[in-house]
Amino acid sequence: MRQLAQLSPPAAAPAPGRLDRRHKAAIIVRFLLQEGADVPLCDLPDAMQTELTQLMGSMRYVDRDTLEQVVGEFADELERMGLTFPRGLAGALSALDGKISPQTAARLRKEAGVRRSGDPWAFIRELETDRLVAVIERESTEVSAVLLSKLPVPKAAELLGRIPGEKARRITYAVSLTESVTPEAVDRIGLSLAAQLETQPLRAFDEGPDERLGSILNITEAAKRDEVLTGLDEDDADFSQRVRKAIFTFQHIATRIGPLDVPKIARDADPTTLTTAIAYALGSEDESLKASVEFLFANISKRMADNMREEALDSGKIKSKDGEAAMNAVVTTIRELQQSGEITFIDPDEEEED
Repeated sequence: MRQLAQLSPPAAAPAPGRLDRRHKAAIIVRFLLQEGADVPLCDLPDAMQTELTQLMGSMRYVDRDTLEQVVGEFADELERMGLTFPRGLAGALSALDGKISPQTAARLRKEAGVRRSGDPWAFIRELETDRLVAVIERESTEVSAVLLSKLPVPKAAELLGRIPGEKARRITYAVSLTESVTPEAVDRIGLSLAAQLETQPLRAFDEGPDERLGSILNITEAAKRDEVLTGLDEDDADFSQRVRKAIFTFQHIATRIGPLDVPKIARDADPTTLTTAIAYALGSEDESLKASVEFLFANISKRMADNMREEALDSGKIKSKDGEAAMNAVVTTIRELQQSGEITFIDPDEEEED
């Protein structure tokens, strides 16, 4: 397409018996389409697409000698071309997407007034639901209806579920009025939303503060974890509750792991480490630790459970430091399985609702 774009800029009207670069571009496009090639003309600027279409509509035919001459000239130009660069800053940013930092790319776009290339709705569809909820909160009902209509059905349903009832009702009614919305209007809305979203400050962290702190406290010594959470309860009870929900420790195995996922944990956890963790939990006065061990035993084969119990009892008394280290290692394995999608944590809030 780059070579076609170079052939097709407006030129003076052709002299009799001669073809200018626009006519040659039209001949090449017609030839490629006739041969079944996939020519992405949509990548060309709108004005160039319009001119090319009008030019092709005004032409009738070319003889075989002229066709061979134009195709040969085009092939020669391709062969002589060693390297091409994207046109303008927008093209350069697209070529370097993923190679330079998002912060640098966003700053360059903002400074030069360059929007993200390609379909703005493709960019919007990739955004997390939280950011789309924020868009709905500040946009009009009509724009929100268009946004909802352009999202994949599962994501649209998730987004709708996050919108307050009265606003959700108005937006769903507005969806019924989108039948006459033109593609140009939808494109303008997409461009406007994408521009707004790209000017928002980039987040330094992928996870929220509650998730980050929860991950740290997961493998923190139990006494220190309890001390921190008690302090958070006094400083910010709401944040403390979110952190507690993000925490997953050995004690949570019985309440937040599904029975069918236990064999995966037993398979991936280091056998010696798992045995040490079980031995420490069985010798502890913490009933939640013992409940987690019994839950593990109940959801693996009886033979494996009996072997684990016997090995744990033979291990004798486990030091607190070694026991907590072993439990943290098992929790790390469980976290890795959860992050890879092999297992899913049970949401305690959903359990309470049921």
